[in-house]
Amino acid sequence: MYDNLSPETQSAVEKALSKRGLSPFAAPDKALRRYTDTHDDGDALRTPFVRDADKIINCPFFSRYADKTQVFSLVKNDDVSRRILHVQLVSRIARAIGKALSLNVDLIESIALGHDIGHTPFGHAGEHALNVAYKKRTGRIFAHNLQSVRVLDKIFNYNVTLYTLDGILTHDGELPRPEFTPTPIVSFDEFDAKIKDCYEKAGTLKALSPSTLEAAVVRISDIIAYLGKDRQDAERMNVISEKDFTPTVIGDFNAEIINNLTVNIIENSIGKPYIRLDDERFSALKLALNENYRFIYNHPAVKEKTDAVLTPAVEQLFDKFLSDLKNGDLSSPIFSSHIAYVEKSHYKRDNPYRDERPEDIVCDFIASMTDDYFISVYRRYFPEESKALSYTDYF
Repeated sequence: MYDNLSPETQSAVEKALSKRGLSPFAAPDKALRRYTDTHDDGDALRTPFVRDADKIINCPFFSRYADKTQVFSLVKNDDVSRRILHVQLVSRIARAIGKALSLNVDLIESIALGHDIGHTPFGHAGEHALNVAYKKRTGRIFAHNLQSVRVLDKIFNYNVTLYTLDGILTHDGELPRPEFTPTPIVSFDEFDAKIKDCYEKAGTLKALSPSTLEAAVVRISDIIAYLGKDRQDAERMNVISEKDFTPTVIGDFNAEIINNLTVNIIENSIGKPYIRLDDERFSALKLALNENYRFIYNHPAVKEKTDAVLTPAVEQLFDKFLSDLKNGDLSSPIFSSHIAYVEKSHYKRDNPYRDERPEDIVCDFIASMTDDYFISVYRRYFPEESKALSYTDYF
């Protein structure tokens, strides 16, 4: 049961909102969904993309952002960023840029909040490990942006708009470009073909381009959000110091980096059908990103506790839960903690979730785990091996 605005109030709100004006290059509020549902059409109170953001933030997996680490895993430190903070930082930076460019900030928010909802525990080390396990058993590719789309479009079947889903799919924050010109997408058939290619063909994901300026803003904001923040975290962990990095025009501190890149994007993109950084700032961004890899992401303190142990641990859990699923072991967490949890969703499904391909269900389960849950379930079934996945405590 949903109350609606009265016609008079609806008209008054629409009149007030119409005065804000959108760029001619902005995404319109009317958007395509996979299924026709008048409740999802949107109104002056909740536009289609506001409804997308509401669906995402109320998704059962959204709360798990809070215990999925960004870079520093297996460390008890409340000051180190988790993914829940990252998606909020991306949203804030992207909304600031979008507002200045008169873009659709509601679409920006929905993409930003949902872009990592399919991410694994233990950051990109966990993503790599799950890709190895999944590809070995299916021949298909696992990537967190593909999984984020799957969470919202298949696992929970939220009827999210095409623009939001495509923005999430194409958000890859590891691949900076100096300029993003949208590649329009017009149908779910086209989107589904793109998804299929991403699962089956290596290199497809890296070649994707955003379909809207809003998605392009989120993509560059993803890099801006973690570039300086990861340095801040690394310094707190005594992994690096400021002097390790080359001074550039984008600044040395997190706040400088965010401000200076944001300003430059706005300066070079306002009134344009593209999102752009000038050559000097883009070169500085690439240098900064390369140095993050050199001094932070490939540092022994970051890699030694995850890379060596995560791949075999994921393999073991994958085989364990795949066996439980195929044998119908209802006592297994694959049933009690995952399938039953997903099937409690009030969104109708054409086919029961438990009837999906077993390898996909197991992959969904492992990807959805938080760091703590992964360690707990691994300790339960592999107590000796799990000793290698131990936290560095506060003291």
